[in-house]
Amino acid sequence: MDSHSKETRSYNMSKIRSKGNKLEEIVRKYLFARGLRYRKNDKRYPGCPDVILPKYKTAVFINGCFWHMHEGCPHSVIPQSNAEYWIPKLKKNRDRDKLHASLLEQANWRSITVWECELKKGEAEDRLKRLYEEITETTGDNR
Repeated sequence: MDSHSKETRSYNMSKIRSKGNKLEEIVRKYLFARGLRYRKNDKRYPGCPDVILPKYKTAVFINGCFWHMHEGCPHSVIPQSNAEYWIPKLKKNRDRDKLHASLLEQANWRSITVWECELKKGEAEDRLKRLYEEITETTGDNR
């Protein structure tokens, strides 16, 4: 049984944004401050990446741990109520993420995922530094 009424649950779910959320804003501001220029949610690329950096042929996805089933993460818990709805929905999200990463790789693009839990206080700065390094690192194929 859900601990919230149907109306409360509906209101809570309506406030969850798929684009332009706080986590995306944190990542984008950091990258911009470091001199990187990017596109937001470009629908021309598989999965409509949250950040697309054509110069580096890199797509960045900023994923919520619950919605994208972050393996081993304490924030990625399957709800006990209505599991027959949630399990297929969340698995479909995870499978779609894998497909998009594969399609980008086939097109010689890098796909980087930044997880919600990596942007928590105390961890965000390290993760953002690593993200910048992942984006700007030069590889043998001149990315």
